[in-house]
Amino acid sequence: MSLFDRDRSAERTPVGVITGFLGSGKTTLLNRLLGDARMARSLVLINEFGEIGLDHLFIEARDGDLVLMKSGCVCCTVRGDLENTLRDVAAKRQREAIPAFDRVLIETTGLADPAPIAGVFLNHPLVAHDYRLDAIVATVDAVHGSRQLAEHPESVKQAAIADRLLVTKRDLAAAGTAALRARLEALNPGAATFEVINGGVDPELLFGAGPFDPAGRSEKARAWLAAERYDAHASGHGHHHRHDSEIVSFSLVRDAPLDWDRFQRWLGGLRMAHADRLLRVKGMLNVAGEAGPLVIHGVHDTFHPPVVLGRWPDGDQRSRLVFIVRGLDRPAIEAGWRELPA
Repeated sequence: MSLFDRDRSAERTPVGVITGFLGSGKTTLLNRLLGDARMARSLVLINEFGEIGLDHLFIEARDGDLVLMKSGCVCCTVRGDLENTLRDVAAKRQREAIPAFDRVLIETTGLADPAPIAGVFLNHPLVAHDYRLDAIVATVDAVHGSRQLAEHPESVKQAAIADRLLVTKRDLAAAGTAALRARLEALNPGAATFEVINGGVDPELLFGAGPFDPAGRSEKARAWLAAERYDAHASGHGHHHRHDSEIVSFSLVRDAPLDWDRFQRWLGGLRMAHADRLLRVKGMLNVAGEAGPLVIHGVHDTFHPPVVLGRWPDGDQRSRLVFIVRGLDRPAIEAGWRELPA
């Protein structure tokens, strides 16, 4: 019998987090999304209605902090902290006080650090009972993005921990986006990058990147991990890539099954010693005694309880662990990984 949780994704509402630096196009994007019929049965959590400018959109009903759009999408302002807002809307949904919703999109402020927001879903029992983190998406300005990455650490971290990157204002970038995209790939090899004009984006890009799949397809976890992208990037750019922000991303691979207790002690030591430097950790592990892969996911020192998937996606059953870190060298982490007993 497994010692770990089984995947309960089908029982939880998927959550997308959209972040991005000031002026990177989040407001334009949300305006387009709120009028999109494909956002029906979605709940969008925003900081202030005034920032989004809902007046020109088709509003069916408005009640204090809630707005129901003609598209079927529900808007809600975040009052107090995010945790309380999430619990409140979950309770209202249960007693049918608000329209039903099947997924949630959270917009952060331009200077926000998305890691604490992600942490709310990773290891908070009262929130995790109803919700699961499904994707972190960052908008990056095609015109000013390179300068913002050079000058603002918030912009760097937003891009570094994202699952997907949306390069906005592509039509205004006279010089094109090749240099910016190369920089983003160096910063975050695992993130897929898409170009956006006038906020036009398929809502599905803001969801569906998480490690768990309600349909039970373990291939989803391998796509989320994207370890091979880190491997390919390292082979083309040396052992790993160091940025002027000191953010480094890399993957570690192990052939032999892991002893869970030893691995947990090693990772626990890293979390205790370097919590602020561990921007994101993702892993799909072959743990001795488990038939399927064990998925782990954390930001800083907050980790989702480990979950065992039903099966491996293919014949490659090696353990893979992805790190996105700041101010830490790969050799320091890799040494402990290699010393773990077989």
